Amino acid sequence: MKRREFIKSGAVAGAATVAAGATITAAPAIAQSKTKLTIVSTWPRDFPGLGLSAQRLAARIGELSEGRIEVEYFAAGERVGAFDSFDEVASGNAQAYIAADYYWKGKHPAWAYFTAVPMGLTSTEWTAWINFMDGQALWDEVADGFGLKCLPCGSTGCQMGGWFNKEIESADDLKGLKMRIPGLGGDVMAKLGASPVSLPGGQIYENLVSGSIDATEWVGPYNDYFMKFYEAAKYYYYPGMHEAGSSLSFGMNKEFWTGLSKSDQEVIRAACQEEHSHQYHETVAQNGVHLARLVDDHGVELREFNEDIYDSFGEAAAEVFEETRDHSALAAKVHDSFAAARSELGGWMKLAAVGYSVQRNRVLDI
Repeated sequence: MKRREFIKSGAVAGAATVAAGATITAAPAIAQSKTKLTIVSTWPRDFPGLGLSAQRLAARIGELSEGRIEVEYFAAGERVGAFDSFDEVASGNAQAYIAADYYWKGKHPAWAYFTAVPMGLTSTEWTAWINFMDGQALWDEVADGFGLKCLPCGSTGCQMGGWFNKEIESADDLKGLKMRIPGLGGDVMAKLGASPVSLPGGQIYENLVSGSIDATEWVGPYNDYFMKFYEAAKYYYYPGMHEAGSSLSFGMNKEFWTGLSKSDQEVIRAACQEEHSHQYHETVAQNGVHLARLVDDHGVELREFNEDIYDSFGEAAAEVFEETRDHSALAAKVHDSFAAARSELGGWMKLAAVGYSVQRNRVLDI
């Protein structure tokens, strides 16, 4: 009995010693520091497509960081106006914006190439240029001049040519037309006699309905359906020459970005890559459904820009590109890289994805 009692008491004492040892040797809990990330956007809150994508990205950064990055998101007009987002972030008043970087072409024309330019790259081509050619390095060079760091965070694919309140049968029909169209695409329209107007998304409908503008481009059927442009313009033209693969930017204050840990940088990078893919494929999946609704339910009339009009677009775009190159050595550097990528990638896509889809659709009569 004494032997059993000794073993039992020894086991209890040993367990207590281990427990005590564990208490003594365990590393003290260290409270993880939080990083505040204030995001401003160029889209209204709960805005179909673009706005919802921005909100999803903001939430995802918080999720992936497990709350280590505390995200505060402001839609257009909630903290600053849509087009004030750039200055808000460059100044350090906010840490990031979600926007289309061609909105900033007035600050430097090279910004346009990091959203979309006339006769430009498709979404697949643009993403290849950014990630596997020298697109990101050039984007960094442009952004660095303004104290920013930008990453791709969304893509809406090939856009429609726009909504018009009259038929466009020749380039002459564009003369005198007041059209909401930003970026270098607006410069192309100006070359053809139109008057381009830059408006944030939340202001387009009211201007179209009131007659302040005669036409507008936006995105494509999925996004456009909810804008109700069909109430003011019934002619819906395709394909858009101005944005073959529109991509969005998560633009961060450079000092904020460089001050992040490597792991937090990778969290933001991963969230942006995820949303870039998510938004593009969501848009592709939804465009056909919403195009049918526009035509069948609202009497929208589809029209295709004829080849003569497209030739005029191409001639005007060539002039715009020359003027852009003349702006500065950096603008020329960005354009030349883009043009080389367009030639190389376009040549391959012509044989592969484009060549296949043309033949498939012909055989299946799609």
